[in-house]
Parts: sequence; C-alpha cells; structure tokens
Amino acid sequence: MPLKTFLLSFLISIGFSFSGLLAFENGFNDKGKNLIPFPEKVEWLQGNVLLSDKTSIISQSDKLKSYFIAQIKSFTGLELKSNLTGSSHLQIIFKINDQSAGSNKEAYQLSVSRNKIEITASDEEGLFRGMQTLFQLIPASVKADKNGSIEIPCCLISDKPQFSWRGLHLDCCRHFMSKDFIKRYIDILAYYKLNTFHWRLVEDQGWRIEIKRYPKLTQVGAWRKEADGSLYGGFYTQEDIKEVVAYAQERYINIVPEIEMPGHTLASLAAYPEYSCTGGPFEVTIMWGVMKDIYCAGNDSTFYFLQDVLDEVTALFPGKYIHIGGDEAPKDRWKECPKCQARIKAEGLKDEHALQGYFTKRIAGYLASKGKTVIGWDEVLQGGLAPGMVVQSWRSFQGTIDAVKLGHYTICSPASHTYLNEDPEDLDLRIAYSFKPAPDDLTAKEKKFVLGGEANLWTERAPQETVDSKLFPRILALAEVFWNNPQNKNYDEFYSRVQTAYKDLDARGIKYGRETKVITTSSAYDNAKKEFLLTISKGQAGIDVRYTIDGSDADTTSILYSEPIKINKTTIVKIAAFRENHFIGKRTTLSFDFHKALNSKITLVNKYDERYRAGGENGLIDGVRGTDNFHDGSWQGFEGVDFECVIDLGETKEVSEVSPRFLLNSNSWVFLPNKVEASLSNDGVNFNDSQTIMNDVPQKNSEIILKEFPALFKNKSARYIKVKAESLKVCPDWHPYKGEKSWLFIDEIVVK
Repeated sequence: MPLKTFLLSFLISIGFSFSGLLAFENGFNDKGKNLIPFPEKVEWLQGNVLLSDKTSIISQSDKLKSYFIAQIKSFTGLELKSNLTGSSHLQIIFKINDQSAGSNKEAYQLSVSRNKIEITASDEEGLFRGMQTLFQLIPASVKADKNGSIEIPCCLISDKPQFSWRGLHLDCCRHFMSKDFIKRYIDILAYYKLNTFHWRLVEDQGWRIEIKRYPKLTQVGAWRKEADGSLYGGFYTQEDIKEVVAYAQERYINIVPEIEMPGHTLASLAAYPEYSCTGGPFEVTIMWGVMKDIYCAGNDSTFYFLQDVLDEVTALFPGKYIHIGGDEAPKDRWKECPKCQARIKAEGLKDEHALQGYFTKRIAGYLASKGKTVIGWDEVLQGGLAPGMVVQSWRSFQGTIDAVKLGHYTICSPASHTYLNEDPEDLDLRIAYSFKPAPDDLTAKEKKFVLGGEANLWTERAPQETVDSKLFPRILALAEVFWNNPQNKNYDEFYSRVQTAYKDLDARGIKYGRETKVITTSSAYDNAKKEFLLTISKGQAGIDVRYTIDGSDADTTSILYSEPIKINKTTIVKIAAFRENHFIGKRTTLSFDFHKALNSKITLVNKYDERYRAGGENGLIDGVRGTDNFHDGSWQGFEGVDFECVIDLGETKEVSEVSPRFLLNSNSWVFLPNKVEASLSNDGVNFNDSQTIMNDVPQKNSEIILKEFPALFKNKSARYIKVKAESLKVCPDWHPYKGEKSWLFIDEIVVK
C-alpha cells in the first residue's frame, strides 16, 4: 500500500476530521528540525494544535499517563489533567492496538490533528517511544522559559527502530557518577529512544557495587589514594541499584551491568588478593591502562568468589544480559602461575588464550543456569565462545563479522566510530553519523545477528561534570543511526537538525561540547618586526571565538577574534569558543616568551624522536610554549635517553634564570626528569656556575602536569648555556609497563 493511502486509511481509522486537513507537506522541513532520531515516515499537515490546562489525557495505562503528565510539567510548567470531558477540549490519547505495529513492540504511530493527539502502538513500550517524539515537537523556547503557547505541528508519523540494541556504555569506575546523575542520563537516553544503559561497575581504579558477602570490595576497592594523599571514590549500595533499576524500567531502559573479569580487576584484588596469581599485596591504582595482575584462572576459589558476586548481581538486575568484559587481560601472570599452568594441562588447553576461553565458558555456564546471557568484549573470541554468548566488538568491525560467522549475536561498537571519550579532532560528528552498525561485509541474513550499536564513554579524562560535553552532540548522530540507520544518509540535512537541537539541549540543561576541532591556531615569528602573528581558524559553524591577553580566562565578554593577533612581548593568550554564550570545547592557552635565547642556535646531544620534534632544532627556543597535549607540535620527545643541549646566545649576555619546562603524563609513559642541571660558559668549552634542581613532584600521578625547573643565577654573564635533564629511561616498578622505555618531553627553555 502506498504511504499516502496508508496514512489516509489510518486517519479514517482514528476518526480524523478532514475539515481540518488543508495540505500535506512531505519529509524534512522546518517543522521536523527538532526530531532526532528522525522517524521512518512523516507527513506534515498544515496548522498546529495548542496544549493548555484544558487538554485531557486518556490512557489505559496509569503508569504512562502519570509519566507523561510529569514530563510535560517538567518541560513546560503546564499541568495537564486526566479524562476531562467536553468536545472543545484537546485530547491526548494513548492507545494499545494489537494490529497497529506488527511484531515490533517499539513501533508507534503518532497523529496530531486539530482536536486530538493520538499515539497508537501494540505495546506500552511503543507508546513510550512515541511520547518522546511528541516531547521533541515541543518548541525549545517553551522548554527554556516554562511558559508561552505550546504549539505542536499537525502531522502523521509512523515509526519503528531498525535495531533492538541502542545503547550507551558509561564507565563509572575511573570517575564515579552519582546516583542522581545516572537517573538523569536514563531520562536523556529515553528522550533519544536509546533503550540500553551499559553500566561499567568494575575496574582497576574502583569497585562500584555493594556486594554484601564481600564487604571489602567497597570498603577497600571503592577508594583509591591520589598522588596528594587524598582518597577518591564511591560506590552504589544495593538500595541505590534497586532504585536506579526501577527508574530505568519505568522508562523502558534495560540496564546491563558489567562485572569485568578476568582483567581490569585490581580494585577487587586489592580487597581480596587471594584470588590473584601472586597473592599481592595490591592497591587500587590511580593509573589508567592495562594492569598485569588479574584473577587467577587456576584457583577454584576464584570461581566460587565470582559466583557469589554474580548471585547478588543477578538478583539486582532483572534483565536478560550480564556483561563480563573479557578485554585487555594480559597473560603474564598466568604464564608464571603454577596453578594456571596446571589448569591448562589438566583441561588439555592449547595456551593461555584458551585458558581465558575456559574461564569465560565456566562463568557463562553458571550465569546460564540463572537464566542470564553473557556478553563479552571481542577479545573473548580468541579463546572460544560459550554457547549463546553475545560479542561486543570494540577494536574494529572485525569482531562483529567474526561473531556473526560463528552464529553468535553481536553488538557493534568500534572505537573508530562510537568511543566518544576520543576527542572530536579524531572522532567528529560526521564520522559518528557515517557509522553502520551492520557492516556491509555481511549478507542480509547475517545482518540479522547484529543486535545494534552502542555509544561508549570511558572516563579516564571525563569526570561527571564533563560527561555532557563528551557525549553531545555526537551521541545525537549515533542515536539516529541506531534507531533507523538511514540508507541514504544526508549529513547536511542531519547537521541542520543538530543546529536546531542546540536550543533544545540548552533548554534541558545539557552542557554540550564540540562537533569537531573547534579552533586551530598557527603562529609565525617576524624577525624584522620582532613580533608573533597568531592566527585562529574556526572548525565549527555558529561559534564565536574570544580571547584574552591579560592572563584571565576567556569568557563571553572577552575580545572577539576577527583578525590575526600581533604579539610583541611576553604574553599568555587564552582562547575559548562559544555558541550563543554557551562555552563549548576546551580552553586553549598559548604562551609566547620573548626571552634572551629566542631564535638562538641550539645543539642537541641526543636526537629527539621525529614524531615529537617541535619544529625541529630550534623548537625549544622559538618562544612558543606547549599545551598539556604533547601532540600539539610544541614538544620535543626523547625516548629512553637523557636530554642535553648547548645554547649559543650569539654574544655574551647577562643571565639571571634558565628555566626549561617538562611534562608529566605517566599514563602515556611520560615522566619528569629526576633532576635538571644548568651551567654557563663564555667559550663553549668550560662550563661552571652549575645549578641543580631536583624534581619534587610524585611521578605516580594520574594528572597531567607541566613543571618548570628554574635555575637562578646572580649577576652572571655568559654566551653559552648547557642544560641537562636526567631521564628515568624506563617506566618504574609501580608502572603497568615497568621496564619499558619511558619518555622525556620538553617544550621551551626560557632564558632571562
């Protein structure tokens, strides 16, 4: 049946008055600018309907009715009534119709006519999804002001999802998220028709779920000691979990807990070291990355412990799925562990990868006995899958393809397209929108094994207050792709809806971030004029770039960038981007130093790595300081060696201070020098007046730190300056990659 005929028949079936039908408008237009994901079929009718306190709600479900009334009040301030009578009143009707949506319980039909709004579905879940479309049709201005006319455009919408799994994975271990924040995000997921909340509760950096039989998991495992000695952490009580689960169920969001094993479990082992291969002791780590200490697979008590834990987990989470991780589990300890090696021999296993397969299958079998299906990250493919196991592919699309070829269901969430912890410079809005959850390499029959996709946020660099800016606006692209996976994607049309969506995000208090790299800076030094020329380029539409040169943070009242900035003295430039006075992205700080070594000659003893060359030989005395990102082009990196250089000032000058600056980013194997020495010479051969500055910052630190090592001189004249920095050369014993070559990064040597 043609779409127009179907829609006309649908109008008749619900008693639509054709006297109010003036014209049809097809497809995308200004009326649909708020809709993300865009529905499968839309017909726009001429005119609007007005919601008021005379509007009546009619529903067979008291639960849905109460939810709808509460949401309308939250969005608009309007208090709707139930079951008012009178033909002049607008009615909003939620109707279950077994014939309306076929076999898809999330499908719905929405009709907005002159005197009636009706959502029809075969299941309450479909009615709920249709409500979200109606909420999105409420103008952002009304949501912002909580007053004014609430006009809904007349329309006919028929809609259903293509994928049954439309998720958000949130890591609450690296940074803890409050219970109320989780509930807020469940509402956000519902608004964009996502239906799965994948809750990461176990990591090396924190155990976040109360297990009553093992109290030390939260007494010890939920807290880590930061470099400054403070404790950081938190956990969810079982009552918290029950509250969140019930909240999600009311919004048709399924929560999938992730109880990671056998790796990423150092917080658990800090509490109960007997379940490791070595017996510890361990501490909850402040380091990110992959840790070598994991659960012992040769010890039966490990499995009994995990079964006890999973007994309490399955009692809290009524959903079908339990995620057990399985990613990034180094086999170093297993190779050295007599019990693990004995297990390999006794079970006739090929190697340690097969031992992880044994581990996974044993846990999966136990969970299957409790009616649960296990999900694992794609590394679980290496050791073999348990029957019925679902594979979540993150390293590439290949895990999805391999799982399907083995006859297993899969969730496609490759880091290249769905890991929203990645900076928009690397994964921008366009890339996210290009994602296809079902790879083209699969046949139509094989694609049916793809449950859907998932947006992922790992929180090493994302504390709670930054989550909005990491996810938005890019999660809008994934929400649309997960719902309907447009076959003929029109990015420009989608992008226009995103621009409209910003007002809706503002109205709902969502602090969105960047679509892509917001600004790009470049600077050039004019030797004749003795000045830098700083140019700022915009990478995103609709933004203002503002800056300061007085050291204060840039805000909406700061200087509006309109032309290249001339800098002729030592200056700190702070730059920020704004969209309609809303700060987006991250702040950029650039330092320009007019010092005595500027553009002098420098000779290095050890060569920098070509990947981190900071403009070449002159990069350390070019007057430009680096940011806290060692990829920004202003840093020189030295792997596994000390740093040493000699600067020729060209003539004898008075020197009062020599101050090189170094970077600490221990998670990236970048460490501060143990010590720095600076000395002076007039002939370039004999150096004296040596000053030594020792490092006083803990190298074991999860923060990125920029540190200067100033050497002070009194009334000294010199032409040559030698600077030496003693590198660690290898990662220290406490580091996950101890013994591997470490890095030393330096960005500028300022001479005063």
